[in-house]
Amino acid sequence: MQITSRFTLAIHTMLCIASFSSSRKVTSNFIAESTNSNPVIIRRLIGQLKEAGLVEVKPGIGGATVAKPLDEINLKDIFNAVEVVNDKMFNFHDNPNCKCPVGKNIHTILDEHLNDIEEAMNNQMRKTNLMMLLEETKPYL
Repeated sequence: MQITSRFTLAIHTMLCIASFSSSRKVTSNFIAESTNSNPVIIRRLIGQLKEAGLVEVKPGIGGATVAKPLDEINLKDIFNAVEVVNDKMFNFHDNPNCKCPVGKNIHTILDEHLNDIEEAMNNQMRKTNLMMLLEETKPYL
């Protein structure tokens, strides 16, 4: 399974909002210029981030702001807001050959390892928050 570019685009979007919302109106057009993507895609992402309670959008005048402290928003929050993952990150191929010793035992062999990998990734995403990433962007602003 490959995580889509929506995840990194959403992180980029959140960092733009966090970096610039105090000094200017941060719109989908502004973020689209920074991300080199279509404003419609950014508006959809902002809608998902808003639904997840991560951003606020001012009706009428426009402009997005971060909805809560940056150190309270981690990458797992953003991932959950924009990625669609059914139950498990890893999907098995259908119908392994039950007559094969590997095929009939593939779940026994792999399930625990894959669960550990998924949990490690989720834990690392929870450890990384927007404040940390914003600090890393400061030398470039």
